[in-house]
Amino acid sequence: MPAIVVLGAQWGDEGKGKATDLLATTDTIDFVVRTSGGHNAGHTIVVNGEKFATHLLPSGILTPGATSVIANGVVVSPEALFSELDGLIARGVDVAELKVSANAHIIASYHATIDKVTERFLGKNQIGTTGRGIGPAYADKINRVGVRVADLFDEKILHEKVEAALDVRNHLLTKIYNRRAIEVDVVVEELLSYVDRLRPMVCDTSLLLNRALDDGKTVLFEGAQATMLDVDHGTYPFVTSSSPIAGGVCTGAGIGPTRIDRVIGVIKAYTTRVGAGPFPTELFDNDGIELQRIGGEVGVSTGRTRRCGWYDAVIARYSSRVNGLTEFFLTKLDVLDSWERIPVCVAYEIDGERVEEMPMTQTEFHHAKPIYEYFDGWQEDISGCRTFEELPKNAQGYVKALEEISGAMIWGVGVGPGREQTLVVHDA
Repeated sequence: MPAIVVLGAQWGDEGKGKATDLLATTDTIDFVVRTSGGHNAGHTIVVNGEKFATHLLPSGILTPGATSVIANGVVVSPEALFSELDGLIARGVDVAELKVSANAHIIASYHATIDKVTERFLGKNQIGTTGRGIGPAYADKINRVGVRVADLFDEKILHEKVEAALDVRNHLLTKIYNRRAIEVDVVVEELLSYVDRLRPMVCDTSLLLNRALDDGKTVLFEGAQATMLDVDHGTYPFVTSSSPIAGGVCTGAGIGPTRIDRVIGVIKAYTTRVGAGPFPTELFDNDGIELQRIGGEVGVSTGRTRRCGWYDAVIARYSSRVNGLTEFFLTKLDVLDSWERIPVCVAYEIDGERVEEMPMTQTEFHHAKPIYEYFDGWQEDISGCRTFEELPKNAQGYVKALEEISGAMIWGVGVGPGREQTLVVHDA
């Protein structure tokens, strides 16, 4: 049985939760796994007309019978984790099957403090972080002063690790940022308060997942953020602090690359971005306002308004290449219902030259101007369509055109937020 990866093919907010939820309801999905990021991510899922938002938890938490896993590549805020769990429990969701990697790193309160003061200190050079401590937690991981979930179960080791992490952090806070030092004992006491509730969830998730694949189970790996936010392959430095591409799934979950059967890139029928950074097709006119309004483009986790622009096939081809996509899942096609003509960016103009692949340097990408081709709109409501053939001819033509220029086949199309509002273009 397969290991399936679902990831974002733009700058995030593409509707990964919808694709994950669809797979988990149309196939027998035994495990749904988060492999990177923290509670800065967000998925919105509509089940029977009821809207759910997940942040740190895999969206598969809403699928009865599936085991949800927070793998080693995720950074975990215990406060955020239990807040989210309590919210789902209050709405009748069974969360008993959640597993958390012993090797996942912890986001402590001091990480959020450092994140916020550093971002303010940067001024006009701000990255546009969520301020939730994700970057500082990953920095501690790479600097080898991080605290892992397993450390919470040994108070002596926990105290030593928090002390080591705060040694340099407190110098920065007091001498550079003119802030109070953070007390080690206060942080340790706060983290220990989560131990009893956390302990039953914790296991060796790499072993769990590899054994599941050995036993013929289906494992769905759910991406957070997206390709263009990858710390290596995204629009650095305006990126996240982890690797949300397909390759990051292997390190983030402890499975080998030969285990993966399908890699599905989720992509909107237009483009959005949250936070700072270059965005060639960004719109500053009424079209941009309408895309934001009709698409409900507000961040699930942050509440920030998303920047909006037309579909960018250069980005799509790049995502297809660096992820080795087997297929795309196209979302929010219905948002374009009212346009008479729909522009699609097929290439960039950079210093007078046509460029059809992702520019090599940050400078070139900042200077990229979109080259558009125009497609006839359909100007009718498609939210009630339940097969691809029911779509208006122009809508079908738009999807087929995107498929031709984007580097991989389009497997499915979303025409609304509901679970049932999904059309299959090609059988998987």
